[in-house]
Amino acid sequence: MSPLAAATPEVDWRLGVVLVVLVGIAATTSRVAEIGVERDQITAAVRAVAQLAVVALVLTAVLDQLGLTFAFVALMFVVATATSTRRVGVRPAEARWIAAAIAAGAVPVVGLVLASGVIPFNGVGIIPIAGIVIGNAMTAATLSGRRAFAELAAQRGAYEAGLALGLQQHESARLVVQPSAKEALLPGLDQTRTVGLVTLPGAFVGVILGGGTPLEAGAAQVLVLVGLLAAQAVTTACTLQLIAHGKLSHRDR
Repeated sequence: MSPLAAATPEVDWRLGVVLVVLVGIAATTSRVAEIGVERDQITAAVRAVAQLAVVALVLTAVLDQLGLTFAFVALMFVVATATSTRRVGVRPAEARWIAAAIAAGAVPVVGLVLASGVIPFNGVGIIPIAGIVIGNAMTAATLSGRRAFAELAAQRGAYEAGLALGLQQHESARLVVQPSAKEALLPGLDQTRTVGLVTLPGAFVGVILGGGTPLEAGAAQVLVLVGLLAAQAVTTACTLQLIAHGKLSHRDR
């Protein structure tokens, strides 16, 4: 047994105790520091446990059937769209534009990876790569959308000045929101820059735990990270363009 394989957690009462203590630390810190997200942290932890328990059971049946595999990927996409729509703060009717932005980043990356044959065209190959890419595209849409709306609210004067100079509405809005793109892409850039030096991400560890060599694990992780750079860049660019053109608008403004 490899050292990493031996490092997988034992699913027993000790795991439950550790999880409760960790959630308690997070919630207590949020309460004492007056951050105000302790309830969200507890809810998120409980949901994570429940959802992963269900997903573990579902994947047992899904992985061997391509039809169910793609249905599961579609479900992931729907949940990602709903989550980003809520976090960005746009109206439910505009969720289709959030979906379009996420799809614009995720679909080409997942399609290229699968079409190239680098990842096996089966449930074991499709679900992990699709989940990672969709999840990170969702994060890019959320970060870029929230930051763009904050910039528009804070720099209303700059937006109106652009209009006064003769710019179209989408041109003036784009000038205001464009700088926020860098903020949305920073987490992915930092993760890629520091991989192997600060962390060993999931794809790397997963391949080794599955019996792969360190070289195969490194190749899988590089593929994932570079794919995420592409997916997040496209999703961020699309989200900002949709906001600038008025396709996405904050429900409270």
